[in-house]
This record gives sequence, structure tokens and C-alpha cells, in this order.
Amino acid sequence: MDEDTPLPPAIEALDAYLLSDRSPPDCMDLSELDGFLAGVVAGPEVIAPSEWLPIVWDGDEPEFEDEAQASTILGAIMERYNAIATALAGDQESFVPLFWEAADGTPVVDEWAIGFMRAVSLRADAWDPVLKDEDSAILLIPIGIVAGQALGEEDPQLRIPEEAMDDLMEDGDMMMAACAVGLYNFWRDREAGAAAHLTH
Repeated sequence: MDEDTPLPPAIEALDAYLLSDRSPPDCMDLSELDGFLAGVVAGPEVIAPSEWLPIVWDGDEPEFEDEAQASTILGAIMERYNAIATALAGDQESFVPLFWEAADGTPVVDEWAIGFMRAVSLRADAWDPVLKDEDSAILLIPIGIVAGQALGEEDPQLRIPEEAMDDLMEDGDMMMAACAVGLYNFWRDREAGAAAHLTH
């Protein structure tokens, strides 16, 4: 995370908890969680927290010191979910993903991309129209490639020339944010078009 821009206290507490021994050993870290929430919000269908929250914990039960800590941590996750939803539905330039930083200060987008693609996998079939549309496919492909490379599981469906990928990733942090915004808009425009079709 950018050291010059402090995180809100609730998100700081969430970050510390996710890295602590009380959280499940294979739960998401803050950047992966942020990408995951963005993917849930930007996707084709509304997914209830009761479905996606267990994935944050990798299917384990998180341990909390007391009810107050449980309320703080779960509240922080929902607060971040709502902040992403508000930004994508309103002032989209205010949407700023949470990325780790390398030692030289450059953003590390891998974990965020992995989280986003985990959200896509919840509704893989419903996401198909994105990949079938050339204009929107370019919005999902960079996220999928970054996630695949990080996991060592490259998807043959998600391919663009290496040179084009290098260009895209030169500003990987801005590219990830722009892709999420574009995908959110793709589904909302599609919904609006379907609604307009029904009214005629």
C-alpha cells in the first residue's frame, strides 16, 4: 500500500487481522481481498455476502478475540465492498484499488488480479459474454493474464501479444483500475440495453 496515503483505521485493522495468526492460514490478504471485492461488484450478477465471504477465509472459520473484533473486521470488509460499489456506480475516477508496493515503490498488482479472477470464477459462465465481445475482452484479459502468470496457470483463452501486454502493464495499477471500471460499465450498459429492449 502507498505509505504516503494512510489507510482508514478500519482497513488498517482488517489488514493486520488478515496477516495475524487468528485469521485462517490460507485466507486472502488485503490486496487479494480488494481485487476479489472489485470482481464481485463489477460482475454480471449480484452475489450475496453469504456466498462470497467464506471464500475470503478459504472455507475456514476465522477466529476473533471477541464480538467487538468480529464486528470490526466483518464491518471493514463490508465497508470496503460498499466503497467500491459506490465508486463504480458514481464517481469512477475515485475508484483506487489497494495494491502492495515493491521495495522501489512500484505497485504490485498480482494479488489484486488473483482476487478479481477468483470473483470471476464464481460466475464463470455468466462472464462469457465479456470474452465473446472484442471490445470488452481486452478489459478482462490483462487481469486474467497477470493472475495466471502469478499462479503459474496461464489460460490459453486469455492471450494477447507479449509486446501489447508489456505496454498495458507499464502502468499496471492504472490498467487494473480502468479494466474494473470498464467491466462494471459493460454489464450495466448491457442491462440497460436489455431493459430498453423489453420496454419496446
